[in-house]
Amino acid sequence: MATLCRSLVLVRARLSSLSPTILVSTSTFTSLETSIPLYSINQPYSRKQIPKKYLKNHIPLTSSHIMASSAGLSTNGGDTDINTAVFPLSSSSVLKINKGDITKWFVDGSSDAIVNPANEKMLGGGGADGAIHRAAGPELVDACYKVPEVRPGIRCPTGEARITPGFKLPASHVIHTVGPIYDANRNSAAILKNAYRNSLSVAKDNNIKFIAFPAISCGVYLYPFEEAASVSISTIKEFADDIKEVHFVLFSDEIFNVWVKKAKELLLA
Repeated sequence: MATLCRSLVLVRARLSSLSPTILVSTSTFTSLETSIPLYSINQPYSRKQIPKKYLKNHIPLTSSHIMASSAGLSTNGGDTDINTAVFPLSSSSVLKINKGDITKWFVDGSSDAIVNPANEKMLGGGGADGAIHRAAGPELVDACYKVPEVRPGIRCPTGEARITPGFKLPASHVIHTVGPIYDANRNSAAILKNAYRNSLSVAKDNNIKFIAFPAISCGVYLYPFEEAASVSISTIKEFADDIKEVHFVLFSDEIFNVWVKKAKELLLA
């Protein structure tokens, strides 16, 4: 933690020389039960204020450690290896790109939702879909069974979105969407755009103010990372009005780095 304190002093010095458009926010140690705020660089900090079990086992996901949006400056938290990059979307909305576990993400537990990269049956699967179902508990699949089928066995056609409660997840809701299996010979980008746009539309219809996406279709559906990042970020920029915070919570360094690079190109140019 001494390393963290030294880092905060150095970063604060760097930030003081930047323009006034810098966005600075504090981190939160998150768990399924509670969230414990980490004091900002302007406040005294005592390690005794945070139980050791949270320092050891939980990670900050709901906001950035420190990020200068205009310069792309970020810093690691001393006790974790989580990165968060923050970018402006509008005067009232920001994009936050996090590296971490989307099943542990939440903001307020009432107006927040994670996006599940589901299949058309909505009954669970592999990758992030399976992880979200396991973390939410069996109530989630029960709720998915109750979603009306639009065709036999199809509850959420590719590119569309549905919403259920989050049950045992810390986020209050799950928005299920189905991304395309990548095929260079069909218009995969339009389908992927629909998945993001419809997820945001469902969020707004249900008064969701904070939403977290994975990298839809970038797992077993083999969507190229660069193109997926471009489609997702440009779509969010276009349709994220009325959403306070749009997050990406990404599990690998490679995908995280691609998303941050693309966000700089599309949002800071």
